[in-house]
Amino acid sequence: MKKSSLKFLYCSLALLLTIASASAEKTHGLSAFGELKYPPDFQHFDYVNPDAPKGGKISTMGVLAVETFNSFNPFVIRDDPAQGLLEFLFDSLMTQAMDEPDAMYGLIAEAVEVADDRRSVTFYLRPEAKFRDGSPVTAEDVVFSIEMLSDKTKAHPIFHTPLRDVEKGEAIDPHTVRFTFKGNNLRDLPMIVAGMPILSKAFYADKDFYKPSLVAPMGSGPYEIGDHRTGQSITYKRRKDYWAADLPVNRGRWNFDEIRYEYYRNLTAAFEAFKAGAFDLREEFSSKSWATEYSIPQVVSGKIKLLTIPDERPAGAQGFFINLRRSKFSDPRVRKALDYAFDFEWMNKNLFYGLYRRTTSFFVNSDLEATGTPSEAELTLLEPFRDRLPPEVFGEAYIPPVTDGSGRNRKLRSEAAKLLDDAGWKVGSDGVRVNADGERLTIELLLERPSLERIFGFYAEKLRGIGIEVNIRNIDAAQYQVRKKEFDFDLDMSRFNLSITPGPAIRNLLSSAAAEVKGSYNLSGIADPVVDALLDKMIDAKSRDELRVAARALDRVLRAKHFWVSQWYKAAHNIAFWDRFSWPEIKPKYARGILDTWWYNPERAAKIEQ
Repeated sequence: MKKSSLKFLYCSLALLLTIASASAEKTHGLSAFGELKYPPDFQHFDYVNPDAPKGGKISTMGVLAVETFNSFNPFVIRDDPAQGLLEFLFDSLMTQAMDEPDAMYGLIAEAVEVADDRRSVTFYLRPEAKFRDGSPVTAEDVVFSIEMLSDKTKAHPIFHTPLRDVEKGEAIDPHTVRFTFKGNNLRDLPMIVAGMPILSKAFYADKDFYKPSLVAPMGSGPYEIGDHRTGQSITYKRRKDYWAADLPVNRGRWNFDEIRYEYYRNLTAAFEAFKAGAFDLREEFSSKSWATEYSIPQVVSGKIKLLTIPDERPAGAQGFFINLRRSKFSDPRVRKALDYAFDFEWMNKNLFYGLYRRTTSFFVNSDLEATGTPSEAELTLLEPFRDRLPPEVFGEAYIPPVTDGSGRNRKLRSEAAKLLDDAGWKVGSDGVRVNADGERLTIELLLERPSLERIFGFYAEKLRGIGIEVNIRNIDAAQYQVRKKEFDFDLDMSRFNLSITPGPAIRNLLSSAAAEVKGSYNLSGIADPVVDALLDKMIDAKSRDELRVAARALDRVLRAKHFWVSQWYKAAHNIAFWDRFSWPEIKPKYARGILDTWWYNPERAAKIEQ
């Protein structure tokens, strides 16, 4: 087709679009409930220093759950992608403000227009947006990106699950793209699309998008991949030609010339390397280490600083997720017995130095957590399912039992034993419980980090005390990741951070559709129509009040059905770092803000080198 014909076609489609959505309004931002803190002419986010100097380096550890990497493709389940790829390499249409619960502002897209019925959204791209190779970011790239990430057979479920109700993408002209939606859960879809990484269609013309690869991907973000050693470290280098460096959403951010992740498979070795100055910053997740291991000369002299940063996000769902795909866990009484055997109070006093609180809810540390008895509004959602729900749902929200911390709570042990008896698991002649078919009640705990040995060991002791045979199996990180993705476990200890405004992505954690999708976060294999219905209510909430009601109703159901053995949380980040950095006066309310808002301070760095 000739260029003149293409231009005519684009113009005609654009005119039709304008007529079809004449009542809609272009805006500079999006919010689930229409509330935006920053006006159209804002210059920067409040939690940055707009004059922060650029330069210097920062190095940090990879997160505890990821101890290796062998791929630069974060979009597929296979293999283990390096950390930082999504944040540093790929721009999205819009980016989140981390001091608002659900607001996004223009990045690649300078404006957005949501149809009044929310069944479509139109993004207007900045003509200056460019990929790393200098090629423009076009509407066709955006459509290509959403299509590739939506493939439910090949793309990672963290992408395709929230995108499942995107019906179609259309490039109206090179800088205008429209997406139409299906179904009834429309509230968050414009923001979901707006937050997806944008890929170069041309780059993947001769590459298999769904194949793990160590070829540096083509992004449009603030960094590019520098030096790297597979499974050991990866460095991201700041792009001096980054097209969006001076946009309001980026001013004062992305200040380091280099950001490096170091990978360690042994936490003791990692801590020794940190003390020796092999890397700059670590978040300490071990309460024992934080309480006992930082009275070291580097801290006493001030060369290493300790910082506790408040965390105002939902604290995350952490626990032993019970694999319901295995028939031995099908009875909720068995699952409840596992909870009764978990003595958090003893662990907190003897292992955690009293630094933690018990996680009681999937939405702990937020206003979405259910408390007390259901409100009238919650009952309105729950009553239609009364015959399919445990009576517990309609009483006080389930709270795990509290022990005296002695480690010898006979009452709870007796109650756990009775639950197993009632579920048909009787103690055999060798002290191990068996069912009517003579099958032994066994549990395998996968230990891939030595630091968890004390926790697993104590819990195993309590489980054996109620007649369960427990095997703690030591496996390496790679094997653990495979078994987790394949759901090849009895109980898996994991933690998931939930959004302040949960949207369709939460289906990947709790929905029936995700239960059998390998690599999904539905570790327990929850496949419950009532849970699905309440998820829909949450995702379709038209106001924050409606969201709270639906989330609390859902929380009651999840807790009453005992899908997990909840563990612990702390509403803070414990950070240790070599004193080479400065940071803004205001912390982003819903993020650590370290790698994107801190900056290198050469004066401080010079002092610790003396």
